[in-house]
Amino acid sequence: MNEIRLPQGVIRYRDTGQGPVVVLVHGLLVDGRLWDGVVEALAPRHRCIVPDLPLGAHEVPLEPAADRTPAGVAALVADFLDALDLRDVTLVGNDTGGALCQWVAARRPERIGRLVLTPCDTHENFLPPMFRPLQWLARVPALVVPVTMPLRLRPLRRLPIAFGWLAKRPRPDVEQDWIDRFFANPGARRDAVTFLAAIDKSFTRELARELESFAKPALVAFATDDKVFPPANGERLARAMPDARFERIEDSYAFAPVDRPRRVAELIEGFVRESQPVGAH
Repeated sequence: MNEIRLPQGVIRYRDTGQGPVVVLVHGLLVDGRLWDGVVEALAPRHRCIVPDLPLGAHEVPLEPAADRTPAGVAALVADFLDALDLRDVTLVGNDTGGALCQWVAARRPERIGRLVLTPCDTHENFLPPMFRPLQWLARVPALVVPVTMPLRLRPLRRLPIAFGWLAKRPRPDVEQDWIDRFFANPGARRDAVTFLAAIDKSFTRELARELESFAKPALVAFATDDKVFPPANGERLARAMPDARFERIEDSYAFAPVDRPRRVAELIEGFVRESQPVGAH
């Protein structure tokens, strides 16, 4: 595991493989291990960089003064690209991380060569309706631990309001570690709860309008069986961007990198190959 210090705090990240740079961004209450299967498939031909963002399953909390709002954490992603001096990046997002990637593409696109959005928040679907009770809870921080503590039990963790409708083929040990980290680390929990309380659908609604000016290649790939992020939202976003196409990921829920890692990797690799300038292969 590598780490780099940004003004907002220390970010740990995985850096694997060589070739065109792919940066993979996870969402709330998970870490970069969400992308393990995708990285395994891509790393022989791509440099895969996977940060652990301050979204609840990270080990190093942000500095006290850091901006923990969605815009603040999205800016942290852009600062991370700057700090590593990454260029012509294929920026890939899933779940909440897809919303963060939309912000980077719309407002700080200089280091992005192409954008890939797997199932994620978009338009009015931020947060998805089934998770909004968690946001209401986040606005009363003292209640977060006692109310959510039962999620440490595996049967309850598979409820729709937890991980149940996110992955068809869950990784129980990793899920357990994500949950354990959230409860064990008060600083990391504060980062996630503050972020969660600040979520507003105006964030993604505005970004969807701004992305109408994002002229770089984009791929939007949503899952056919997803109950959280409707494929129709992905199609809508793809239609709005000037150089975007839409793909479907079969037999998957929202965590397509977990359910169908090789399919996700195949889509990313083909998209990178097709969208590189002639002579750059």
